[in-house]
Amino acid sequence: MRNFIWSFLSVFCVIFVSFSQTKGIQKGTYLSTNKGEKIKLNLLEDNKYELVFYSGEYEIKGDSLLFSQKVKSENAFEVAFKSDKKAQKVKIKFLDPSYYSFYIGTQNSNNPVQYQKITDIRTKVDPEWIQTNLEFEIDKADYLYLVYEDYNGESKLSKFALPKYVSEVTINYQLAAVNDLNIAGFFDQKTNELRISEQKGKNPLVFLNEKDTPQATVSKVVPVESQTISNWTYPGKEALVSDDFGTENVAVDSTAVVVDSYPSTKFDFKFKIENNLKSAISSTKNKLLVVYVDSKNPSAKADFDTFIKEQETQVGYTMYDAYHAEYDLFNYYLASAEDKKWLKTNKITDSPSIIILNENGAVLATSKSKLTEKQAQFNYYDGFYKKAQRVNALLSFDKAVKNKKATDADLIMAFNKAAVLELPYDYDYAEASSENPEDFKLVKVTLDKKTVSQTWKKLIEAHQKDAKPNMYLVETILKEIKNQGFHKQFFNEDKVLTDTDFLSIDYLIKHADAIETQRVTFNEKVGETHLIGNVIAEITAALQQNTYIEADGVSGAANKDKTIAVYKKLIAAGKGNFECYRNYFAYLGEAEDKDGSNTSYLKEFSSYFNTNLATDKGSAIERLDEMYATLDPNSDYSYNGWNAFKEYHSNLCNEAAWTVVLKPGNANFLKSAIGWSEYSLAVTKNNPYYLDTLAQLYYKDGQKQKAVETQTLAVKYLNAEVEEETAIEIKETLTKMQDGTY
Repeated sequence: MRNFIWSFLSVFCVIFVSFSQTKGIQKGTYLSTNKGEKIKLNLLEDNKYELVFYSGEYEIKGDSLLFSQKVKSENAFEVAFKSDKKAQKVKIKFLDPSYYSFYIGTQNSNNPVQYQKITDIRTKVDPEWIQTNLEFEIDKADYLYLVYEDYNGESKLSKFALPKYVSEVTINYQLAAVNDLNIAGFFDQKTNELRISEQKGKNPLVFLNEKDTPQATVSKVVPVESQTISNWTYPGKEALVSDDFGTENVAVDSTAVVVDSYPSTKFDFKFKIENNLKSAISSTKNKLLVVYVDSKNPSAKADFDTFIKEQETQVGYTMYDAYHAEYDLFNYYLASAEDKKWLKTNKITDSPSIIILNENGAVLATSKSKLTEKQAQFNYYDGFYKKAQRVNALLSFDKAVKNKKATDADLIMAFNKAAVLELPYDYDYAEASSENPEDFKLVKVTLDKKTVSQTWKKLIEAHQKDAKPNMYLVETILKEIKNQGFHKQFFNEDKVLTDTDFLSIDYLIKHADAIETQRVTFNEKVGETHLIGNVIAEITAALQQNTYIEADGVSGAANKDKTIAVYKKLIAAGKGNFECYRNYFAYLGEAEDKDGSNTSYLKEFSSYFNTNLATDKGSAIERLDEMYATLDPNSDYSYNGWNAFKEYHSNLCNEAAWTVVLKPGNANFLKSAIGWSEYSLAVTKNNPYYLDTLAQLYYKDGQKQKAVETQTLAVKYLNAEVEEETAIEIKETLTKMQDGTY
């Protein structure tokens, strides 16, 4: 449907639809069978028809039908839920959002609604815009908001209550079919299908009489609220672009929230403005301080007060109904004559000027501009705060390292403060590259790699005998081994895992159980933000990522032996989950023993197969289903779904079995390999590759007749997806088996 309907939305006011009138066309209801479309066509008595995006009248004239439009249909979000008590996140499946202005928002209790634009999400998860449907994950929430904004600034908003154990939400939006279509149709008497298309036979909509259409198994979810809003907005939302690619000539307050589906009254937020610099600094905890100098302006105090009032309004709108510390980023102070000495010490001679300080009074950034000119950069949604925080982290670390009295705890927190920062999109912001004095000039901090490396090494070595884990150290290690930590923040570069990193991984393995017990409580610490996942899954992901990294001419793959040693430690400690074995096999499958065989790999695979896949305790599918239910929610296969998980294991078993076919040195595993190969076919039936593997194993085992029968099936199920060279080899193998020359 999407291939032709929406390109003809603004053409005519009356629709003429012509198709052959045959005895097969009957009055009644026809439902669209097209995927993602739910369109109903009613041919009624008194020559009337109904379509979800049209209602009107029709008239039979000879062999044609004349349709005339009367009423437009309403836009509608169609939402379906799936539930799973074990789900930690909610998977969103948005069916064909195309390029339209859709927004998704989440809300917990009466907290602010957090909106994201669907096209922004798509750019992150599908940069090339290859997939028709969009799939991504969101955090658990109480309510889901869905908004469609048209080009005229009118928005359709629906609010849905999310079930407690919701694991998946499927969203479909039926855009209203407005204006006219130039379409034709015909009735297929063989299939009883009514086909309508732009041109006969091209991209048709297919309808069946309602009595011949299977009933839907999923009921439509009814939103708790639904409304139409003009010029809908939310804090941080970009201005709407009109059809002529210019912004609409409508004044929109970027801080105003006009959506009535959640509390519209803002929180009455107030800044505490201190009357001296010392007090201003001491009251700036977990925030940054903005010091404004405007000594040459006689109305500086009035201007400052006006700025503060406006800033309080904006912060209040962001917080909505209650105080939320995460939106309260800056404190403000207007410098006075008493601060002349401090200004001179910090070489602040221009007026007006803005100075950004940390909670210890250290200068992070300066700008020779008016406070009002930088107001947007003090907004929660601007990136300036993150830039200043990174400089703050570098300064704090530099100070801690140079302080001979710094304690072990001081160093851990200094590393952690940098490691937990968001990875910035632009690493050049700490450089004073701009020649415009009004731009913020951030303090440049240069750290010595060798000093950082040695300090980190001593810290990790000192904690090897810890009786219990230090969770701040755990968090810092996890960030570092995933190339998201302090090294990335300090030096803007990737690095392969070092000996210190492998030593820190040993620390994680040693305390894995305790970390798992404590991580939820640590993640929910009041006033702090942490996100530690399952430590074993985090380690295996880091090891896998390391294989693809190359830094300073060193490839992460060079750590192969050390990486394999980690996997062995995990397995020996009983921590060998699916992610661990998956990455372990990726390493071992490429390795050969000294005698040219794959004995080490096949022994490990055999152990995994017997423990997790063998069918003596249930069918192949049942065993896989049990494993799938225990996957970490952040696992690739948990996200990609059951079919991908199933296909991985059938491929894995076939590849292990094929290794036995290829090398005589693996002959001791012949009987086991037959079991693996049979398993791959139990999971994925009639696969010609798998059948070819099993047939050759049968032949090597002396079961020649069975081999010929199986290879015959391999030839039978060859299809266009099998490479031509492989198809020829499979056929030749059958011939050799039949004439005894295999």
